[in-house]
Amino acid sequence: MKIGLIAPLANPTATPEYIATLGAAAEERGFASIWVPEHVVLFDDYASKYPYAADGKLRAPSEAGPLDPFVALSFLASHTKTVRLGTGVCLVPQRSPVYTAKEVACVDWLSQGRLDFGVGVGWLAEEFAALGVPFERRGARARAYIEVMRRLWCDAVSEYHGEFYDLRRCRQYPKPVQQPHPPIHFGGESDAALRRAADLGQGWYGFNLEPEQAAERLARLDALLAARGRARSALTISISPPWTRPTTMEHIERFRTAGVDQVILIALAFSRDELLQRLDLYATRLVQPSRRL
Repeated sequence: MKIGLIAPLANPTATPEYIATLGAAAEERGFASIWVPEHVVLFDDYASKYPYAADGKLRAPSEAGPLDPFVALSFLASHTKTVRLGTGVCLVPQRSPVYTAKEVACVDWLSQGRLDFGVGVGWLAEEFAALGVPFERRGARARAYIEVMRRLWCDAVSEYHGEFYDLRRCRQYPKPVQQPHPPIHFGGESDAALRRAADLGQGWYGFNLEPEQAAERLARLDALLAARGRARSALTISISPPWTRPTTMEHIERFRTAGVDQVILIALAFSRDELLQRLDLYATRLVQPSRRL
């Protein structure tokens, strides 16, 4: 069983020293991966419902915001050698697919093939509005944009024509180091998210799930994969447990029984010393024992 980290890197905590410490310390302690989230803007007031809080609100200080995920991962790439680096998750339908393809390829190039491309369709309608992108049909838009990116990654001369995007013949380099492209991990727990993973994914990333909830969603994913002639072995299964209580080895063992390949823990700390203490605790209680599973 692998243990990864999701790090909500945001100002003012996420200084260059803090991020460099995160990368080096995670690698030294045997964590398998580091994932970073994405929001380009946040709002004091909004009608959208954050799906992982009972009151529908994302808790964030008003004068703090997450770093751009690809900039943060590039910085982490320069301070690490082996740990995998992931977007957790990139909000694909609200971005230009051509620029996103370029950023993915460049981070994969600079990390020498260590990028995991975690993708989602988003929940914050106000963020889409700020970017001038329709919130409606964002799932279908995400599918189209992923196909645009795949053509840019895989084809010497790329072209795409569809409802959501039109790309005339062009060339984009560098190509990713990983072939045919970095693994695409679909985030989200809905049936629609599982269908995207079954159709297009090399991974599924479930968030805020208990082991029994993960098992139920994986049973649904298995049925969707079987209908498409695929098996779960074709995907890497990653789960972030709820952040509201400590994760124990008993939880890790239950996740493993459910068929989870990687448990991703939150690396939430507000100073370098606090970060090291948290990583030491995770390493002793979870990373080292999980190697025996």
